[in-house]
Amino acid sequence: MRRKASLVLLACAVFCATLSPLMRWYAFPRLARIPANQYQDMVLEAKDATLLDYGTMQAKKVPEVTIVQTLKGDVAAAKKIEKTAGRPVVVWDSLSYVQGPDGKMVSKVPERYIFDAHTQDPVHATGEMVDGDPVTRQGIEFKWPFLTQKRDYEYFDAQTRTTSPIHYKGTRTFRGLKVYYFEQTIPWTKVPMPKTMPVQGITPETVARTGTTRWYSTVRRFWVEPVTGAPVYGEEDHKEELRGGTLLGGRASVTAFAGDVKMREDYIEHTVALVEHNRTLVLALTSYVPWGSLFLGILLLALSLFLEARSRRPRDPAPTRSAEPEPLSA
Repeated sequence: MRRKASLVLLACAVFCATLSPLMRWYAFPRLARIPANQYQDMVLEAKDATLLDYGTMQAKKVPEVTIVQTLKGDVAAAKKIEKTAGRPVVVWDSLSYVQGPDGKMVSKVPERYIFDAHTQDPVHATGEMVDGDPVTRQGIEFKWPFLTQKRDYEYFDAQTRTTSPIHYKGTRTFRGLKVYYFEQTIPWTKVPMPKTMPVQGITPETVARTGTTRWYSTVRRFWVEPVTGAPVYGEEDHKEELRGGTLLGGRASVTAFAGDVKMREDYIEHTVALVEHNRTLVLALTSYVPWGSLFLGILLLALSLFLEARSRRPRDPAPTRSAEPEPLSA
C-alpha cells in the first residue's frame, strides 16, 4: 500500500515541477496580453498655463488648460494585421484633445499606434500615423513592457515623430506601489503644425506661407509599476513656440503653450486601483503559481521518497513457536 501511495505522490510531484516552468515561460507570454478591444481615457491638467490667443496672436496666462487623451482598440484592424504579422497585435486609435479654460478646442492630434500585445514592441503596418502623417515607430509609447527592467528604454515622441532614450532614474513609492521613475528630455525641436487649428481660415499651409514655424520642447516623467509595465502617474513640463515669419508681426517668437501638465486626481486613483488588480494577475503567472508549484513538487517528492523508503525496510523475523512437550508414556 505504501508503494502505491509513493508512486502517486511521485507522479504529482513531477506534474507540479513541470507546471512551474510551463506557467512562467509558456502560459505567461500567451495570457499576459493587452486586450485588442481595450478602451481607456485620461484627463490631464495644466494649472496657471500660458496659451496663445490666435485672434490677437498674443500669449496670455490662463487658469487651466485641459488635455483629454483617449485610447480605443480597433479589433478588426488588429485581426487583419495579425494574419501577416504572425503574432498577436493591438491597434490603438489615440486622440489628444487640448481645450482652453473656455472649453474651446486648442488642438487635437490623432494617432494610430500598432504594437505587439505582449512585448509592446511596435508592429509596422499600413495606417501607422501621427496626425495623418505616416510614421515608422521605434521604441515604446504609452506603456512599458510587462516585467519592466531598471534600464533606459527607447521612447517615441509623437510631436517630433522621433525616438530617443527615456532614462531610468530610480525606484520610488507612489500611493503604496513600488514604481520605477523614468524621465525624458526633448530639446527645442522644429515640429509640424497641427492639421486642425483652433481658428477657422488658419491652416498649416497658410501658416507656412507666412514663414512662421512651430517649435516644441518637453521634459516628460513617468512613474511605472514594473510588474504590469503600466504608468500609474505622468507629467510633462511642456513648451511650444511660434517663431519668425510675418504672422508674428516682426517678433522673433511667441509662446503658443507652456505649462506643467499633470494627471487629474480622480484619474490617478482609478489608474492605481486598476494597476493593483492587474498586478496580482501578472504575479500569479510569473511568481505565485510557478514558485508555489515548484515548492509543492519538492514537498511531494520528499514525501514520496519517505514512503518508498518505509516500504523497502526489511521486516522483523516472525517469532518462532516453541514445541509443546510430548507426554511421557507410562
